[in-house]
Amino acid sequence: MTDINHDPFGVHEDELDETPSTGDLELAERAALRRVSGLSTELADISEVEYRKLRLERVVLVGVWTEGDSTEAEASLAELARLAETAGSQVLEGLVQRRGRPDPATYIGAGKARELRDVVIATGADTVICDGELSPGQLRQLEEQLKVKVIDRTALILDIFAQHARSREGKAQVELAQLQYLLPRLRGWGEAMSRQAGGRAGGSNGGVGLRGPGETKLETDRRRIHKRMAKLRRELAAMRTVRETKRGRRAANEVPSVAIVGYTNAGKSSLLNAVTGAGVLVEDALFATLDPTTRRSTTPDGWPYTLTDTVGFVRHLPHQLVEAFRSTLEEVADADLLLHVVDGSDPAPERQVTAVRDVLAEITEERDAPMPPELLVVNKVDAADEVALARLRHLLPDAVFVSARTGAGMVELRERIAERLPRPDVLVDVLVPYTRGDMVARVHAEGEVLAEEHTAEGTQLRAKVRPDLAGVLEKLGVPAGAR
Repeated sequence: MTDINHDPFGVHEDELDETPSTGDLELAERAALRRVSGLSTELADISEVEYRKLRLERVVLVGVWTEGDSTEAEASLAELARLAETAGSQVLEGLVQRRGRPDPATYIGAGKARELRDVVIATGADTVICDGELSPGQLRQLEEQLKVKVIDRTALILDIFAQHARSREGKAQVELAQLQYLLPRLRGWGEAMSRQAGGRAGGSNGGVGLRGPGETKLETDRRRIHKRMAKLRRELAAMRTVRETKRGRRAANEVPSVAIVGYTNAGKSSLLNAVTGAGVLVEDALFATLDPTTRRSTTPDGWPYTLTDTVGFVRHLPHQLVEAFRSTLEEVADADLLLHVVDGSDPAPERQVTAVRDVLAEITEERDAPMPPELLVVNKVDAADEVALARLRHLLPDAVFVSARTGAGMVELRERIAERLPRPDVLVDVLVPYTRGDMVARVHAEGEVLAEEHTAEGTQLRAKVRPDLAGVLEKLGVPAGAR
């Protein structure tokens, strides 16, 4: 006899009722087309985007070690390898060269370039990625000597941003950054660049219809790029106005704002989900989320505030991205509190802290405004070594140690956020008529009531409120005193 209540697939009703979050849907879409190991994916007619997803590029990494110790150089190259894997590449080899400064012609020098060519041939690599920003001349020289595609760290990060941008604003910001990077690196090959040529009739480069000042294809491309960049800047300015309007509404309502900043893949989105249940995309990858997400939350004693997840930072973040994402990063500069998230499982978390603070200093310096107060949050303590955590507790004595995945330390984090948020600071002693019970309710909701007494004329309140509410009380003709 068959048990009709038995589910042969082991699926419970509560599991069927679960609705996937926005982050779950984005993660499923991002993983919808992946290469299956061991199967041939060399297809004939295929678009560039599909090709990048299906066929993993085989890359060799090369870096120039100019300062610091060997550990720093190896850590930088290991980070470059993670960036390459995030972009959809298979890392075959990594080489580091010790030099006083990069070679101005080929980045690594002519002799090392020949050795690198041998490594490329031996491994069958398609691409060489350099751990630094190459000049147009270095890029051209290396490609001529290595006979394969060469890109630098900046181009790699821009490619990851282009893959992960989701919103209209994010796509426009990434495209602007890519065009800024591409403009000085435009180049062509031989006579294919020329639309018109001057010279005598019958000459090798002249003739009927080809005389005149002309315009090379390179100049045409530059002009089109400048026009596109101008259009993108206008679009981003309009989007910036919308963002500032929303930010102004929150400021008018006196809702404190908290911005989550930190190194890429430090667990910022996971922390946002743990505090607010936002359900944003979480993935163990660098720059998994680019678009800022703002959610409302409350402190343990009921005070509301907003929590904003921002784009992650990295060592040597391309300046094109800092400029293009300026409107997004202004959310950080205008916040009342910064939650600086640090990956506790990283081998050198203090370097992450320095890299993030460098970018924040650049943003606040250009705005000529002080950086908001900072609360350090060491995340991923469940994956960190006990000895490393003990060292971090000594280095960062004021930090909160949490795990967004397991929930450890989240209660203390919420309490520390509540302590650091700005509170109402205008002391009022008012008599509110009984006909304005709405004002009493507003003082209870938005302020901190110190004393309340019901008299024959009305409700006597002594409370701390924000300046806007104190002004409303004054307009009603109710006496108010400021601290």
